[in-house]
Amino acid sequence: RALLWLGPVYLAGYLGLSGCWVLLALALWLCWGLNRRGKRDRLAAALALLEDEREAVCRGLAARHLPAWVHFPDVERVEWLNKVLVQAWPYFGTIMEKTFKEVLEPKIRAKSVHLKTCTFTKIHFGEKCPRINGIKAYTKEIDRRQVTLDLQICYIGDCEIHMDISKFNLGVKGVQLYGTLRVILEPLLTDAPFVGAVTLFFMQKPHLEINWAGMSNLLDVPGINVMSDSLIQDFIAARLVLPNRITVPLKKNMNIAHLRFPVPQGVIRVHLLEAENLVQKDNFLGAIRGKSDPYALLRVGTVQYRSKTVSRDLNPIWNETFEFVVHEVPGQDLEVDLYDEDPDKDDFMGSLLISLVDVMNDRTVDEWFPLSKTTSGHLHLKLEWLSLVNDQEKLHEDKKGLSTALLIVYLDSAFNLPKNHFEYSNGDCGAKKIKNNKYLKKMDREPSSFVLLTVGNKTQKSKTCNFSKDPKWGQAFTFFVHSAHSQSLHIEIKDKERDSALGTSVVCLSHLLKDPNMTLDQRFQLDHSSSDSFIKMKLVLRALNVEEPDPQRVKAGVNALKPGPVRVTEKAGNQQKFTSPPQVSKVPPMSKDTAALESLPKKDSGEDLDTKDSSGAPVPSETVSGLNEAEGKQNPEHGPSVLPSGAVAVPTLPVLQEMRVAPSVTSLGSLPSSCFELSSSNLDIHNGTEMPLGEIQLTVRYASIRQSLVVLVNGCRNLVPSSNRGVDPYVRIYLLPDRRWTSRKKTSVKKKTLNPQYDEKFEFFESLENVKKRTLDIAVKNSRPFISQERKELGKVRIDLSQEDLIKGFAQW
Repeated sequence: RALLWLGPVYLAGYLGLSGCWVLLALALWLCWGLNRRGKRDRLAAALALLEDEREAVCRGLAARHLPAWVHFPDVERVEWLNKVLVQAWPYFGTIMEKTFKEVLEPKIRAKSVHLKTCTFTKIHFGEKCPRINGIKAYTKEIDRRQVTLDLQICYIGDCEIHMDISKFNLGVKGVQLYGTLRVILEPLLTDAPFVGAVTLFFMQKPHLEINWAGMSNLLDVPGINVMSDSLIQDFIAARLVLPNRITVPLKKNMNIAHLRFPVPQGVIRVHLLEAENLVQKDNFLGAIRGKSDPYALLRVGTVQYRSKTVSRDLNPIWNETFEFVVHEVPGQDLEVDLYDEDPDKDDFMGSLLISLVDVMNDRTVDEWFPLSKTTSGHLHLKLEWLSLVNDQEKLHEDKKGLSTALLIVYLDSAFNLPKNHFEYSNGDCGAKKIKNNKYLKKMDREPSSFVLLTVGNKTQKSKTCNFSKDPKWGQAFTFFVHSAHSQSLHIEIKDKERDSALGTSVVCLSHLLKDPNMTLDQRFQLDHSSSDSFIKMKLVLRALNVEEPDPQRVKAGVNALKPGPVRVTEKAGNQQKFTSPPQVSKVPPMSKDTAALESLPKKDSGEDLDTKDSSGAPVPSETVSGLNEAEGKQNPEHGPSVLPSGAVAVPTLPVLQEMRVAPSVTSLGSLPSSCFELSSSNLDIHNGTEMPLGEIQLTVRYASIRQSLVVLVNGCRNLVPSSNRGVDPYVRIYLLPDRRWTSRKKTSVKKKTLNPQYDEKFEFFESLENVKKRTLDIAVKNSRPFISQERKELGKVRIDLSQEDLIKGFAQW
């Protein structure tokens, strides 16, 4: 063995090659060994998790190894189903061994002359069967005639498959596969088998890692391993990842065409506007910080777009628009990743995940989103949900050059494609000259055809059907259309072996407008082909329409707390006058800490009340104006009443419950449920009012788009001083029962004030189901010196979140 390893070194010296070649070969060998060891370690860790899941969870493995039911409370464990799979796995392995030998092996041999010696020498699927880590069932957002399940598939197999081709041994020894498999049972029937068909597909590309054996180990060489893994994943994606799906009918004579190729649920239009306060990634000599060159990657499913790169700017402005076809909601999400472009490797700057269910409900979302997995940064996006409607009046051309319609092409099959090799140029057909017998045999073979479909400047390619003059593709394609009256669909069928055209066709989209349903389902005659050559397709045109949001619907996104226009009071001398504030713009000009809650009550500088006046307490301007507005509706004959400068309006309980605003101080004693009182059980301190320790104003809601609980600390009033030197208050927040120091949220310290204003936002990234089980613990504390004997806690309040409507949100004292 030592001579074998020293052989290449001796050979390099004998041939007079440079020593750099030896070093390069050594580096490749070391990287190959590193990749192999990494794969074996990952497989061993995954197998350990599979052996004893509970023990592995308790040991605290990395989050990516934990099952889905640990992270998501709406994902259910199905151990009974896993036990069934364990019992049935040996029989499944026997069936697959027979399939490999009798079906797959002959197909591989027929692919090429060089594969005629292909033989499977060992087929063993091992003892480890696939596991289902969790199942999520959808009941509310789907049709009543279907059942939708998301299966968290995990296969960590010890399978061994070896194959000999011309004395070369290729094989696989271990496979890892993770992914979310969606199973749709539809339509539900009233007679056996009660389900018409089963549809299967992966929501995104599954994670696949193969431990190669034999000569296949060369695929672990750096550079080749990435290419081989991506090729295998692309092969799976072309058949099992959205929009591709597999539909198996369970009832005879069931038409599954509309199940295999359903019309997409809509289009999401993403306006990538700008970002702010991004992290600095570029540095010089490892010490001097520079600016970054950010760009964004936007992804929905398998479709990904990249924005332009803004050079040397931590507050980049893109103003770009991207459009994505959405096939499954719920299920598909918008993913945004920011990177710093570098010559060697791009640095990660933060990411964002947005649920498209909330965008579909809100129709339009214009918001600053905080970036996750980074220390700072906000991203400004405007999201529009476009519904697909069958209305030709909506097909007017957009002045900004945006898409106005979506063309869905269902490519079925072709008939009687020519065997002969045709070339065409400028519309003239001519037969290619046959030069030798070898070429004649090649021409007698039936074509291996694929289809190129083009609309505008976008071309999509179908899969290849080998050696058939009647190929069946069974694929769906989507194209964005800017002008349905002038654009056309160009079809070209080509032969993979000869790279020549077998036929073409052009379909004007204006023909679809003649049909009331904007649909064509027929055979189309092929040009530059045989006279009896056809291609069968179904074309569906749908207009893109932005619907107005329903004002009666409870909003779940950033719009949950947006108020309508209300009147505010301005104090001028001894009189009050009512004015209407300007409406909040869609692009909030405020800071990013408060941009997500743009409905936050804003205080005018002229409305500041004197805190030294003991006869009254500060009243939020929205409260007074809102109550007077409600009173004006009830008593229209009296008109707007003018209050004296020292008077305070006393709200009624129904008005407060409807508006969810802070009551006045005079009503706090009678309405304790509508305010948050700062209290302390072991302190007996009073300042002569019914509220001994003051009040804190909070705005709380659940942001479904970001999957987080948002707590906005507005401010405090009438705090009780703990010493003669004054207090320096700050607010501390826990989401009980979590009392870890790392999960604590804390505002800044305000110096020497009993009425601090914070306007600081905090987020707890938890699911809504989990948040509903928590309690919000908020304490106002005094920032005192370490050796001081002053009282630190000024008051605290606890809010049971299970009793609140977090989607709608609330803002009150």
